[in-house]
Amino acid sequence: MDAVRINKTEDTKCSYKHGKLPECAPLAVSYVPVQQKNPPKYASEEALMRGTLFPGLDLPFMNTPNTTNPYAGTPLGELMALNFMVKELSLYLDTHPGDQEVFETLKSVIALAQEGEQKFTKRFGPVTVSGVAYSQSYDWISDPWPWENAERGVR
Repeated sequence: MDAVRINKTEDTKCSYKHGKLPECAPLAVSYVPVQQKNPPKYASEEALMRGTLFPGLDLPFMNTPNTTNPYAGTPLGELMALNFMVKELSLYLDTHPGDQEVFETLKSVIALAQEGEQKFTKRFGPVTVSGVAYSQSYDWISDPWPWENAERGVR
């Protein structure tokens, strides 16, 4: 009985770095804790560099976080970071479909990413084949690629 009280007390003290298990979970069944609702988030460029949007899921290989991003501060880097946020938020919503605040954030980030891709493509050329929708001609296979030339969006 004391163990049950201790677990319930610990549940109320959990931070965003701790997940939740189902109440009265059966013995001898493996469970993966579910991420708590609306956890803190990294800024988009830091999320891209760290490989996750959520600090609670940031578990670097051999405890050595990635601290470099050659595209940071460039138009291509900003576009990459926005698209990474779209992926991360949609994965979060797969397990938390009722989190309306994150859903609204996802919709605004999608709009920013679409606007960013359109502006980037008009200035530097398409990054993905779907970017030709914003081009005047089929220039998807034109050299140099956006990441190969400093004048096309990278330092």
